[in-house]
Amino acid sequence: MTPAEEAEPDPEREERRRQRRRRRARLKAAALGRSRGGLTCKVHLSADRRCRPLSFVVTPGQAADSPQFSAVLAGVRVRGPVGRPRTRPGAVAGDKAYSSRANRAHLRRRKIKAVIPEKADQAANRKKKGARGGRPVSHDAELYKERNTVERCINKIKDWRGLATRFDKRPDSYMAGLQLRGAVIWLRSLHPAT
Repeated sequence: MTPAEEAEPDPEREERRRQRRRRRARLKAAALGRSRGGLTCKVHLSADRRCRPLSFVVTPGQAADSPQFSAVLAGVRVRGPVGRPRTRPGAVAGDKAYSSRANRAHLRRRKIKAVIPEKADQAANRKKKGARGGRPVSHDAELYKERNTVERCINKIKDWRGLATRFDKRPDSYMAGLQLRGAVIWLRSLHPAT
């Protein structure tokens, strides 16, 4: 190949690159990502003890849970009869996926009790360091039993087939559906059917 031929870009190759860039941009704009099941999205949410949703965050399917912890917690706003809405719960229960130093430090800064068990590898690393490893992480086992309220809230949301299978292509319309379903759950909890 001569230097003149190398300088000329291959039009077919450039077109394939342009199409790949456009496809990636569309997936990013739609909050869709690759996971084992194909193109999916993930809904991170917080719920109160009565299985009512408090905040939602939609991310691509391959996104991890732990980095979204502070974003989900930042969306919590519970209005009372008077005054500003409450943004700081008394305690936060989460599974082992949320056990990280950053999440625990975030909760400590906001003076929120962490009810998150320690992962086995984190405990092993701490023990391996000896006295430099720090104190063991404690959590309230009785309060941790109520962590299933989030799972029950997700099941209530999935009652709407469009949300369970994500028929909406755009993330803003999907988020609107999530918020509408959350509002219905809240209204039903305020006036239960007899």
